[in-house]
Amino acid sequence: MAKLYFHYSTMNAGKSTLLLQASHNYRERGMETYLITARFDNRAGEGTIGSRIGIGTPADTFDTGEDLFAKIEARKAEGPIACVFIDEAQFLSEDQVWQLARAVDDLRVPVMCYGLRVDFQGNLFPGSAALLALADEMREVRTICHCGKKATMVVRQDETGKVMTAGDQVQIGGNETYVSLCRKHWRAEMGDR
Repeated sequence: MAKLYFHYSTMNAGKSTLLLQASHNYRERGMETYLITARFDNRAGEGTIGSRIGIGTPADTFDTGEDLFAKIEARKAEGPIACVFIDEAQFLSEDQVWQLARAVDDLRVPVMCYGLRVDFQGNLFPGSAALLALADEMREVRTICHCGKKATMVVRQDETGKVMTAGDQVQIGGNETYVSLCRKHWRAEMGDR
């Protein structure tokens, strides 16, 4: 039975690595997968899902406002798909998450989404909020704070390493920009909310 999955965490927890491994497992058994990532997140290259540990693979991309049900339906018309994998799922819109749910229900294809739960200010991303509401199964991908506790939050730093408390919700970056922390240390860095 097809389901909509949401694998969520903070930055640098290995979400993309897990996605690539899961897709590899399908392909190793002769089953085709369909990989999609946000077009504007090109840290690994245009149309590439990449991991910090150095692995990556080409992927299709999605834009804001694009109909993902139609995109998956068109790809499925070209040949069977065992599973759809979405990287950077936090950048999906609520409508796009509903489109993924329709693909699961109507096209009977599992969709596995991987993304951040909250932004650097502790707010849900729109795509993450919709996935938390609609996903059939949710799985937390764990990483740790410098203190050893589970990291559930992330801070954004400027080029000098100073923690930023304001700014746009979306700013593409990696280890040079974001640090994952437990809630206690996030609160300390953000001014004890």
